Amino acid sequence: MEKLREQYEKEVIPALMKKFGYKSVMQVPKLDKIVINIGLGDIKENPKSLENAMNDLTQITGQRPVVTKAKKSIAAFKLREGVNIGCKVTLRASKMYDFAYKLFNVALPRVRDFRGVSANSFDGRGNYAIGIKEQLIFPEIEYDKVDKLRGMDIIFVTTAETDEEAKELLKLMGMPFKN
Repeated sequence: MEKLREQYEKEVIPALMKKFGYKSVMQVPKLDKIVINIGLGDIKENPKSLENAMNDLTQITGQRPVVTKAKKSIAAFKLREGVNIGCKVTLRASKMYDFAYKLFNVALPRVRDFRGVSANSFDGRGNYAIGIKEQLIFPEIEYDKVDKLRGMDIIFVTTAETDEEAKELLKLMGMPFKN
């Protein structure tokens, strides 16, 4: 599964150096980390949902998630400070490249009516966020064992200075953007 890292070193770096006129290989933007987050709105009614979400995330990423807690109390959401509200995983190095390869080539094509991901989800600093509606698109998740469909946020953190550089980096790595 080291295909994506090899592709980055052999194809992406030279292409980016040529397009943006970098003088050094160290200027070329690279993927820094991938953060996958699952927020749980139903944790008060179903306390076991956190455990199930953590198991799903462990199966998908191969890494144990961290529980996220509420920073503030919000009365409208019946939320108190310090209450568990979700879980997240931060992937780096080889696990990050393996997950990105699996997402681009296996999971996203399994989305119903998939025509590509939006090119407008950049944050202005070279990071990209994508939302997924259900965890079933990943091959590790068995349909029969799913208690509830959960969405997740996937954030690609890059060292790119601009959105244009980050978009080109992700496109060369295989991200299926809409035309």
